[in-house]
Amino acid sequence: MTIIAEYGDVLVILACVFGFFMAWGVGANDVANAMGTSVGSKALTIKQAIMIAIIFEFAGAYLAGGAVTATIRKGIIDPGIMAGTPELLVFGMIAALLAAGIWLLIATHFGWPVSTTHSIVGAIVGFAAVGISVDAVAWGKVGKIVASWVVSPVLAGSLGFILFRSVQKLILDSSDPFGNAKRYMPIYSFLVGFIIAMVTFTKGLKHIGLGFSFGESALASIVVAFALAMLAKYLQSRIEPAPGENNDYHFTSVEKVFGILMMFTACAMAFAHGSNDVANAVGPLAAVISIVSAGGEVAQKSMMPAWVLLLGGGGIVLGLVMYGHKVIATVGNNITELTPSRGFAATLAAATTVVIASGTGLPISTTHTLVGAVLGVGIARGLSALNLRVVGTIFMSWIVTLPAGAGLAILIFFILKGVFG
Repeated sequence: MTIIAEYGDVLVILACVFGFFMAWGVGANDVANAMGTSVGSKALTIKQAIMIAIIFEFAGAYLAGGAVTATIRKGIIDPGIMAGTPELLVFGMIAALLAAGIWLLIATHFGWPVSTTHSIVGAIVGFAAVGISVDAVAWGKVGKIVASWVVSPVLAGSLGFILFRSVQKLILDSSDPFGNAKRYMPIYSFLVGFIIAMVTFTKGLKHIGLGFSFGESALASIVVAFALAMLAKYLQSRIEPAPGENNDYHFTSVEKVFGILMMFTACAMAFAHGSNDVANAVGPLAAVISIVSAGGEVAQKSMMPAWVLLLGGGGIVLGLVMYGHKVIATVGNNITELTPSRGFAATLAAATTVVIASGTGLPISTTHTLVGAVLGVGIARGLSALNLRVVGTIFMSWIVTLPAGAGLAILIFFILKGVFG
């Protein structure tokens, strides 16, 4: 308790700096999950993708980041075990933030799309199990998180497969692909609008003092989705096939229609990613603030300060702008050849999965989710459409992430313990 009283302000400042650094890493590495398919399919330029991501990543982090944050903050460690030594939990959370941030910086430098959720969960489990006690880790919760790393790519892959098969059946394999693309695009746009609006109305707006019942949220989401569908219909009405543009590729005109959809799905995925992955940076930070402000009391529940979500959203945006282009290139170009129609199916499938997870408080990996969705779209076209060597490299980087985060966190934890203890 005396350490908390004596160094409380210093510890909070450290937590804020390292939390911002971790959020920077999320933006630099993980935002490729939101933007990679759009850039890879050439539906958006890198500059357009970054501008969209800045707006929607920040909105998702601030408006809808609360539910998942609670799971990262309270679910992995049993706070009751550390009631007598709250400073150890503070040291550990600070160490976890710095460790995960360092690993994300290294991975981004090499263009590896690793999981920020893996990074922070591995770091927290590492310091808690080695630095405090194996019993301090809520292994049941960790098991559920590990299970979600399998469930999320399978769910996203299944959705991606179904969505792209629907595109193939209704549009690409029809006698009039261009006409059918214009006919069905408002329906796909409606789905995108409904997903974004539903997560915002059901839980996101609580942070700014607004609350809606589930029924009210559904009605409002339908209105928003209908408006988006009408906007899409207006935009695609202005698209007409140019003479001879389909000579080299039969579906060039169709892909122009799907290019508009990619703008909407990019927004949906950026919003969903911000809402889900801001927790990886601000969850441990919120725990430190809660303990220090309570004078060392380890509370089971604490309010999430709005400024913490702002800090997390700001860090994500800055990381994206400064360094995000490296991993965007890997995700967008190397897993499989993407066109707007394929990218749409993958991105909408991933966004839907992430939004479901964000609403239920399950901290999934958006990296796993997007790769799963892209794999689902690739399987719909045949295994030969996938670059299995790149997929294998990505899987290997995922495996390395857990021990890397844990090892760094253990080292930093004992340094902090020595400095302040």
